[in-house]
Amino acid sequence: MTLEMIDGDGPQAGSAAAATPDRRAFLMALGGVALALAGCAPQDRTGEADPGPAQPATPAPDGVAQDPAGQGAEDTLLSAIDRRRSIRAFADDPIPDADILQMLWAAQGITHQDAGFRAAPSAGALYPLETYVATTEGVRRYIPRRHELEAAGDSDIRGPLAVASLGQMFIAQAPAVFVINAVYARTEGRYGDRGRRYVHMEVGHAAQNLSLMAVHQGRGSVMIGAFIDADIRRLLGAPAEEDPLYIIPVGTPG
Repeated sequence: MTLEMIDGDGPQAGSAAAATPDRRAFLMALGGVALALAGCAPQDRTGEADPGPAQPATPAPDGVAQDPAGQGAEDTLLSAIDRRRSIRAFADDPIPDADILQMLWAAQGITHQDAGFRAAPSAGALYPLETYVATTEGVRRYIPRRHELEAAGDSDIRGPLAVASLGQMFIAQAPAVFVINAVYARTEGRYGDRGRRYVHMEVGHAAQNLSLMAVHQGRGSVMIGAFIDADIRRLLGAPAEEDPLYIIPVGTPG
């Protein structure tokens, strides 16, 4: 609204300086109504205690937001996320099969029996990943539908896995070394070339789940992506259609 619309008495009608006292009173009243509608009108706070100046928020250590999800620090998921680190030195403590299976369940376990959905999301629910674990007992493959470990080899291949991983010998220290392979054809059959990208997303989800479960158990892990694919496949006894994507040594930090 313009002053000309309120009073069109001439060329000076739009000037605040030319406004008459009555007109100024009208405009001030109009402004008060607008402020009230906007929630900005002055309010009578007689008798209210003065809250004083706003207090600055307590800074979090190292710039990290405190309690970002509004939960307590005792929350096990938040605690696992907070404590996860890449660990490259491991104590010589064996890991019980029950704990190994729990980590594998977090990575690829079935969470909906009827539909077969798993703990990690998968494009089209096609589940292209195959997961192995190497320990002193040999190599075993995880079978999600039965939540079981199936023997794939009886040799301790942790040392050779470390050599095939460009000499990252701390891998041989870990009491359990997980290897996640991919069968790209399962996803590419539906999604074409873009399916490869979806597989790489999925292996990241699965590996992070496994890593967080390891932390929850009081252990640590590290993600390894540098290795000779053909050597890893041969050591696992995996079929040619499987491509190794991740090696994850796990153990008690040493």
